[in-house]
Amino acid sequence: MRFSLDSEATSHIVVDAEMEKEVKVSEDHVWVGVEDQRVYLGLTNYMQGELGKVISVELPDVGDKIEGGEVFAELESVSTVHEIISPVSGTILAVNSHLEDRPSIINEDPYNDGWLVEVRLKDESEIDSLMDMDEYYHFVFKDKA
Repeated sequence: MRFSLDSEATSHIVVDAEMEKEVKVSEDHVWVGVEDQRVYLGLTNYMQGELGKVISVELPDVGDKIEGGEVFAELESVSTVHEIISPVSGTILAVNSHLEDRPSIINEDPYNDGWLVEVRLKDESEIDSLMDMDEYYHFVFKDKA
């Protein structure tokens, strides 16, 4: 599966067909890579494109609890500070330590190396309310056609 807009568009979605995880997406542009009761959270390619170059990231600590619908991280780009809303509740199992020294990985590879945190889900049913990538594509571009 691969989504994209024409090359003249400033905002786009590109999904790597070789992603091994089931991927769901929230209306807040956070992707959730599902692997059993663990999930990885990251910012969608569309949103990183809207923000521009990411220059710093503030992530929770391992062991912290996060709640769906609440801010769990903050990204600073050259033009703005963006709060990231978690689509799921759970406990932080890992944070992407590479982002500390190179936050621009989010811009370069948002669906793989640019992941933000790994979470142990509190309630797996939260995944059911999220969009698949096709639904997300239509959500983002419904007014741009």
